[in-house]
Amino acid sequence: MATVGIFGGSGLYQLLTGAVEERWIETPYGPPSDKVVLGELGGRPVAFLPRHGRGHTIPPHKINYRANLWVMKSLGVDAVIGPCAVGSLQKHIEPGHVVLCDQFVDRTSGREDTFYEGPIVTHVSAAEPYCPILRAHALGVCQRRGMAVHGTGTMVVVNGPRFSTKAESRWYTQMGWDIIGMTQYPEAYLARELELPYINISLVTDYDAGLVSEGAEAVTHEAVLEVFAANIENLRGLLAELVETLPETSASPAKTALTGARLA
Repeated sequence: MATVGIFGGSGLYQLLTGAVEERWIETPYGPPSDKVVLGELGGRPVAFLPRHGRGHTIPPHKINYRANLWVMKSLGVDAVIGPCAVGSLQKHIEPGHVVLCDQFVDRTSGREDTFYEGPIVTHVSAAEPYCPILRAHALGVCQRRGMAVHGTGTMVVVNGPRFSTKAESRWYTQMGWDIIGMTQYPEAYLARELELPYINISLVTDYDAGLVSEGAEAVTHEAVLEVFAANIENLRGLLAELVETLPETSASPAKTALTGARLA
């Protein structure tokens, strides 16, 4: 069993310490992205699952988000951490900064995004999709570590795998949204459906395409990986301290997400 679940990607596969066990877990929703890796981080038992699969072989629109979240729920975790790489839509949010999302805007399509397909109709509120307890804790850890951090932010989630056109990116910027990514929906919302407190930690790797005309270069996959690699040790250290000092989450709004949500 594990107390904390972490989804991650490139550079985080060797995150855990101590005796490490790999386990394949079947789910009612099909296969997860990969085997879950069980070990320790910050002195706590942790489950790590590479959301794109080991070797980064699964594009964001093909990830089986329901299976991945079911794996974490089946392991009994009390909190889920979802670090990811994102692009900035605002000039003051610079590459290398960390954004702790409190909102998302879904611009994806065709993704399996609920566990509740009937016959009991269930409407889970997504008004505040991220756990405020975990976000406040992460903000304090980032500040203690001297990291450039934004304590709130809205991520627009696009389907991928393509990056945005300049027109799309400028529209997102004009809407006032802060960052852009491809994996927070439905991952964050599915965690809420399972009453799992969830936090996003977004590492900004680039300026998105709409800022090209103001001096920034258009995003490329190579550039994203370069900035991510340069900051991976900071992210590992942040995750270790975050897990080691994780607060009690029993009062998280996620724990009562299903209260009053079912029409039965």
